Amino acid sequence: MKVFLTGCNGQLGRELSKQLKEQGTEFVGYDIPEFDITDKEGMKRIIDKENPDFIINCGAMTNVDGCESQREAAMAINGEGPGKLAAIAKEKDITMVHVSTDYVFDGNGIMEDGALRPYLESDPIDPKTVYGESKALGEKNVSETLDKYFIVRTAWLYGDGNNFVKTMLKLAKTHDSLTVVSDQVGSPTSTVDLARAIIALMKTDKYGLYHGTCEGQCSWYDFAKKIFELSQVDIAVSPVSSEEYVSKTPRPKYSVLENAGLKSLCINVFRPWEESLVDYLEWLAAQEA
Repeated sequence: MKVFLTGCNGQLGRELSKQLKEQGTEFVGYDIPEFDITDKEGMKRIIDKENPDFIINCGAMTNVDGCESQREAAMAINGEGPGKLAAIAKEKDITMVHVSTDYVFDGNGIMEDGALRPYLESDPIDPKTVYGESKALGEKNVSETLDKYFIVRTAWLYGDGNNFVKTMLKLAKTHDSLTVVSDQVGSPTSTVDLARAIIALMKTDKYGLYHGTCEGQCSWYDFAKKIFELSQVDIAVSPVSSEEYVSKTPRPKYSVLENAGLKSLCINVFRPWEESLVDYLEWLAAQEA
């Protein structure tokens, strides 16, 4: 089995590279500018040369505010690009894994029995941002082009790269107190767990749409408090509302995804978010030692 990995320099790409290498799986990693997902002929030349059995597409324009101000680029990279990649995969009979996002939903959650419940793979999507629209288009293009595909939606991702955990720890070095949004709820998700889930899915032929996030939920405020508690950092953290925290682009108030598909296959390898965070903080500390 040979795996072709796009977006190999991103957080998830780095973790997948690490795990594939550890498992002895043959793989090649590509990223921009060498591999441009908007250039179908350029992609085809590279994929023809590498001749993989699987393509894992981790490449995306993930700057939510940037997508809002650069709609055309977002649609080309996140929406049309995956469709072009899927067309190449179909022509060469390659199985494709495409990584998507909670932003395809409306971010308000779904009320059931008087309480919000996590989004299921079967729930209708209704993106409210350009980023969400572009990723929804990418999902549509992949699923309508291919039979052999896995689409995996994730959220609140952190790993080897810039992320919320590192930002909080960095800010704590120069601030006596911080304010963090407390009315946006999701599931902090480690790239370690997500990469494991993707590799587990690739060993099946159960193609389709899946959710992939760590178990449990919290607000960004709760997440920050837990980061500092586990890191033994003494800093005052105050909750603020989304209205008080000015953002160019509206963020989802509720981003919790239920890993129903993975659970039905008995391959839900995701740990409680707190447990995965402990491992990540230990890894970070080792990197800095």
